[in-house]
Amino acid sequence: MISQAENVTLTQVGAGTPMGELMRRYWMPALLSWELAEPDGEPVRVKLLGEELVAFRDTDGRIGLLDEFCPHRLVSLWLGRNEDCGLRCVYHGWKFDVDGQCVDMMNEPEDSDFPSKMTTTSYPTIELGGVIWAYMGPKEHMPPPPKFEWAAVPATHRHVTKNIQECNWLQALEGGIDSAHATILHRTLRVDTPHAGLRVDSPHVQGKPPELEVDITDYGYRYAGIRSLGDEGNHVRAYHFVMPFHQIRASQRGYRGQAGPVGFLASGHMWVPMDDHNVMVWNWDLSYDEPIEEQERVDMDRGYGRGPEHMLTDFRTRVNRDNNWMINRSVQKTETFSGIDGVNAQDVAVQESMGHIVDRSRENLSRTDMAIIYARRQLLQAARSVAEGGTPPGVGDNYYMLRPSQAILPVGVDWRDALWDDLYPDGSQSRNGTK
Repeated sequence: MISQAENVTLTQVGAGTPMGELMRRYWMPALLSWELAEPDGEPVRVKLLGEELVAFRDTDGRIGLLDEFCPHRLVSLWLGRNEDCGLRCVYHGWKFDVDGQCVDMMNEPEDSDFPSKMTTTSYPTIELGGVIWAYMGPKEHMPPPPKFEWAAVPATHRHVTKNIQECNWLQALEGGIDSAHATILHRTLRVDTPHAGLRVDSPHVQGKPPELEVDITDYGYRYAGIRSLGDEGNHVRAYHFVMPFHQIRASQRGYRGQAGPVGFLASGHMWVPMDDHNVMVWNWDLSYDEPIEEQERVDMDRGYGRGPEHMLTDFRTRVNRDNNWMINRSVQKTETFSGIDGVNAQDVAVQESMGHIVDRSRENLSRTDMAIIYARRQLLQAARSVAEGGTPPGVGDNYYMLRPSQAILPVGVDWRDALWDDLYPDGSQSRNGTK
């Protein structure tokens, strides 16, 4: 349980708030590259950390991310003309380049020097992994590019999607890093059900409730959910939490030392605050060996509940609080634990059901909530550090080659010893983490 004051600190992300200033010290995913596919194409609205922005790809292919509202009369630049290396307001013709500099004013005399004096808010961007990233913090503190392994591989070996949830960002993040819920919320009740979820005969479901172990690191923490399978050993699933909103997790399909289906041996999420009441959930999958086939992409999206039939054109899900998340009580009795179709849809339902911002002072946390407790501690500590002029964790390049792992290990074998080379294939971490 945390105090109401701490809850406010963790959940408010606007400019000038402790968490908002912390978030502005990291690169944040803003758009999928295909949303700005063509030079001089249609601008796109973007909302990050409570700021209303507009993005465009100019004639030379450069990406601008500007304050949505023209500084002249505050008309939306989303209405603007994307032409000749600039975005021009349709009201009076003020034109801005990707750096936010006004380069022309159609309503001013030709000899006016006013355009050179006028700028608008502009944020640096970088394009990596099929994603356009933005940095909204002080330029002197700009971190290295976010070269996660999934963002550095060819497009054939990664799959990236996003969806909007109507709740505070921390509810979504805490749902994602919570190991205990997966075998409950996402389980099926029989092996032959057509609905997606964890099969009732999978190690996740067959094992006992997880024991959580967390090690603090210089990028966030690593953690493992350990489930006893009796005489078979322990099912271990090891993750990374990278500040401030990244998770790297093993796929349900890939086990160490086991030759399984080609494909998604690593997956992850990024929970990016749009404002205090909405979060953009980014989802990625990485194949270490063979390319991801198109049908695999389709099947995965549908299984998670992110297929075309599940999504609206604005990246919100058809399953939402307005339709009670389409819960089917008949399916709940006989086929899936939740009665909601799709893993992603199930997460949306429980996280949105808490309200836009949950009152954490009313919670009663248990032993399986350790990952959530540690994340809150790190976020609060990092926000304090930034407010005092310090540097938060996870702004270097020490997360570039992190990998997850999962395995069934003999009883008594420490997961760190068994899985260390999987977790840090480049040898970037020593075995001295503190529990």
